Amino acid sequence: MNKLLIILGILLGSVQQQVFASVKEVTNVPDSVYLFAYATVQDDGRSGLRFAWSADQKSWFEIGKGHGYVRCDYGRWGSQKKMLDPCLKLKPNGEWLCTWKLNAEDGYGQVISKNLLYWGRQSYPRTTPDFERERVGALIGSESQTGTVNKVEWSLVDGLIKSYEATQYRNSIYDERLLDDGSRFAGLKPVKATVTAQPEQTKAISDLLMGIFFEDINYAADGGLYAELIQNRGFEYVPSDRGGDQNWNSTHSWALKGEHAAFTIDTVAPIHPNNPHYAVLKVDQPGAVLTNAGFDGIALKAGEKYDFSLFARVRDGKAQKVRVRLVAADGTVQGETTLTVSSRSWKTYRSVLTSKTSADAHLELQMQNMGELNLDMISLFPQQTFKGRINGLRPDLAQTLADMHPRFIRFPGGCVAHGDGLENIYRWKNTIGPLETRKPARNLWGYHQSMGLGYLEYFQFCEDVDAEPLPVLAAGVPCQNSGHNGHELRGGQQGGIPMCEMDAYVQDILDLIEWANGDAKKTKWGKIRAESGHPKPFNLKYIGIGNEDLITDVFEERFTMIFQAIKEKHPEITVIGTVGPFFEGTDYEEGWKLADKLGVPMVDEHYYLSPGWFLHNQDFYDKYDRKKAKVYLGEYASHIPGRKVNLETALSEAIYLTSLERNGDIVHMTSYAPLLAKEKHTQWNPDLIYFNNREVKPTTGYYVQQLYGEHAGDRYIPSQIKLDNQDERVKLRVASSIVRDTKTGDLIVKLVNLLPVSVDTDIQLPAIGSIQTAASRTLLTGTPESTPVPVTDTIEVGEAFKQELPAYSFTVIRIKTK
Repeated sequence: MNKLLIILGILLGSVQQQVFASVKEVTNVPDSVYLFAYATVQDDGRSGLRFAWSADQKSWFEIGKGHGYVRCDYGRWGSQKKMLDPCLKLKPNGEWLCTWKLNAEDGYGQVISKNLLYWGRQSYPRTTPDFERERVGALIGSESQTGTVNKVEWSLVDGLIKSYEATQYRNSIYDERLLDDGSRFAGLKPVKATVTAQPEQTKAISDLLMGIFFEDINYAADGGLYAELIQNRGFEYVPSDRGGDQNWNSTHSWALKGEHAAFTIDTVAPIHPNNPHYAVLKVDQPGAVLTNAGFDGIALKAGEKYDFSLFARVRDGKAQKVRVRLVAADGTVQGETTLTVSSRSWKTYRSVLTSKTSADAHLELQMQNMGELNLDMISLFPQQTFKGRINGLRPDLAQTLADMHPRFIRFPGGCVAHGDGLENIYRWKNTIGPLETRKPARNLWGYHQSMGLGYLEYFQFCEDVDAEPLPVLAAGVPCQNSGHNGHELRGGQQGGIPMCEMDAYVQDILDLIEWANGDAKKTKWGKIRAESGHPKPFNLKYIGIGNEDLITDVFEERFTMIFQAIKEKHPEITVIGTVGPFFEGTDYEEGWKLADKLGVPMVDEHYYLSPGWFLHNQDFYDKYDRKKAKVYLGEYASHIPGRKVNLETALSEAIYLTSLERNGDIVHMTSYAPLLAKEKHTQWNPDLIYFNNREVKPTTGYYVQQLYGEHAGDRYIPSQIKLDNQDERVKLRVASSIVRDTKTGDLIVKLVNLLPVSVDTDIQLPAIGSIQTAASRTLLTGTPESTPVPVTDTIEVGEAFKQELPAYSFTVIRIKTK
């Protein structure tokens, strides 16, 4: 509960205590009433358990317009999480039990509450006697509903009403938008402020505070960061990748153009069992070409070299010449080579093509003789990759990430890591080794993962940008929104890896640590890493277990098993747990309880919220117990209607980040999410960086993250802000953060102004050390709906200096000290 809610609770409690007695005496509030519990038929109970009250069981009054007090967690995403025909009853021990039907196949859901406000963990028995109870009908508003009735004390109903009112009030505050400032701050004059550093209170903060989180969503990997230019190079697309779409198959992105030839797919004697499909090209008369469209085409750069390779074999023993061409949209040939396939066994053939001009192209393969040819793992890879890595990354995208100066990189995803059902859990061992032996997988977001970008490539990228690797693995359960478990219960996480298989799963995680850190000569997995070309250990320090999971009994049993095994075998590794997908509620509370119980050193918090939430919760971490687990804020972003990124969302994140630096002793890491999105292929908005085949388009939010990453520090110097305007609404909109980078000795002053007027600021840096007078200043400013980029110049500073903060601005001043 944040400061706003604490104050609100005190006010509501005080009003209730002081006024309730007189109100009851005057209005004759009853000692008891009837509570009607129901779920609306109109939405199949998706809005959850709802309440109405009545004094006579005839006239019913809804409690909270459309408000659900608990929702079903079972099922795939929001539309399938149904609470059908709920039954509410009071148990002998004073606890409330809610039981409901899930659907026609999967039994029941149950959950317990002591006060009908806070609800515990849900369970899903196949059958339950608690569901058998008389239902009655009631007219709620103008709609007939069916539910159960309990006689309760009025105070219980009163508490439900007040909770709803508090929620509505809180939400109204969190709905605050900068776009409404014209009326909110009508007549406001420029503000004067004094920011005074307090170096005597300096404290150490995390030097890993700013990082990035990579997830293969929005085509972030294949067709994005991974530099491969051929789509479906292994012919492994299957309809189940995309919800049964029959056009999403082994021939996707490929086409045969011309006559007297046939293009089919076979699985007899493939290169490797993990790569079972390959192409069969039969030609009766030369002329037809097999084409690949790439990912929205193939973007070629003039004069650049491209490595072409494929696996091939001839079945009849006759050598076959293959012409390979890169052809632009206008028909011009940009590059051409010829390969001769002569082996009856699978063999790799390679060549290099150079593009004549910059063009949008496609690939063409043309057999020069009659016969049959088997083809697989057809690849076109630019020689220019990030840091020149073989099987590497698209350089402009990777450099854009490197320019954020991330101190860590979390991978391979959030929901992708624990997958859509048990069979889709991301298995790191499937992503290492030769490309033809890696096992592709269905992407939870509705496409395909070739695993060309695998664990070796992730770790190498971390190494290349000097960032700590942070792999995240499933905690033995799939995504909380899964629809495919393959076990008795099909919804969500209810049906984790069977306990009889958990020892092997735990060993997989221990093997990952050995692969990352093991001696190349003394350990099995260290030797495998060395054989992949990296004999030096990666020095893994952190590992995430779970991702915004529902904290159920199924989850706790498996997480505990994994955590204890890592703690015993590798006490040097910091395990990061999870506390659900939100900043409050059952999973948040239960996740923290579990972390306390086990002594988990760090937990992963997630929340996507409105600019108003970030504005009004700048004290969120000030109250955290410093003796408990540290926090990794693994996913967060400011969302507005339409899910756009503009200066309003960016500045709300910037002002919140000042509080994260202030609490950098407890908040150890942070990462915005999602990171990347390919235009025309987004499953989620907003994202930090948008791109297409030729352009990288950082958002305004990117520049905030970049500025915090580039100008991070490891010592926090508290500062006091005094304004000449004492309006609390005004004071909330101005924030500062001062840090020192002990590696360079530089002092960094960050100033955020979310007001529609300028703030004339006196900056006082007493006893801060000898300061060089010339300092670098970077300014990001504009109107709330604009998408500006930062501008850097040089200003004169001293122990005391003036700085004007324009309306709606973020200012970073980097000061050299002698």
